[in-house]
Amino acid sequence: MSETARKGSLPLAAMVGAGALMGFTMLAVSIGRSESVGLTQLPAAEIVSSVAFRVADVADGSIAMRDAADDRLLLTIHPGEDNFMRATMRGLAQARQRAGLGREAPFKLTRYDNGTLSLDDDATGRKVPLEAFGQPNALAFARLLPGDTGAPQ
Repeated sequence: MSETARKGSLPLAAMVGAGALMGFTMLAVSIGRSESVGLTQLPAAEIVSSVAFRVADVADGSIAMRDAADDRLLLTIHPGEDNFMRATMRGLAQARQRAGLGREAPFKLTRYDNGTLSLDDDATGRKVPLEAFGQPNALAFARLLPGDTGAPQ
C-alpha cells in the first residue's frame, strides 16, 4: 500500500470506536425511552369547567360567540378588539375549510384543575393550549367560561 493511501484512510481502531459509540448511544436511548428515564410526567388534569360554542360572523364585522347548547350569546368581538381571539378562531375556521368541514360542530374551551386552558376543535382534531401564548391571551378566552371572571386560578 502506498504512503498516500495510508494517510487518507482512517485507522481500524478509530472506526471500531466510532461504531461502538454509536451502538452504545442507540442502546442508551432505547433503554431510556422504554423505561421512561428522564421523562417528566404530570398527573392527568381534571376538568373544572368547559363550554362548547359556535362562532358566527356578524354583518358589521363583529364575531358572535354563542353557547352551542342554548344559542345564548357568550361574547361579541367587535372589529379591532381581541385580536388574539380573532386570529385563533380564524385559524381554526380555515383548518376546517381546508378539510372540507362546515361550521356545525362547536369548538370547546376547557379549564383544568391545574389552571390550564385548552381550546379544542373536535372536527379537525386540533388542540390549542392557550397558556402557550401568554396569560393575557389565555384570559381573553377564559371570559367564555361559565362564572369565570377572567382572573387566574
